[in-house]
Amino acid sequence: MPKVLVSLSDDLVRRMRSLIPNGKRSQIIAKLLEEELVRREEELYKRAAEVERDEALNKEMEEWEATVGDGIEPESW
Repeated sequence: MPKVLVSLSDDLVRRMRSLIPNGKRSQIIAKLLEEELVRREEELYKRAAEVERDEALNKEMEEWEATVGDGIEPESW
């Protein structure tokens, strides 16, 4: 398993050491990080879904797609 180096404030480290026993710290930090990543991924998915439902944006994207190749002739090699 890879190891990761992070910087934490002195106070946070002191509190962590006083409340979380040795051998459990990595597990708890991994759990907290996983929860935060899931939260952020869900938020990103929600925003992407909102963009996909944006009718004005979709119409504009269709217009851009229709003009992508305008004026460009394929090269024959």
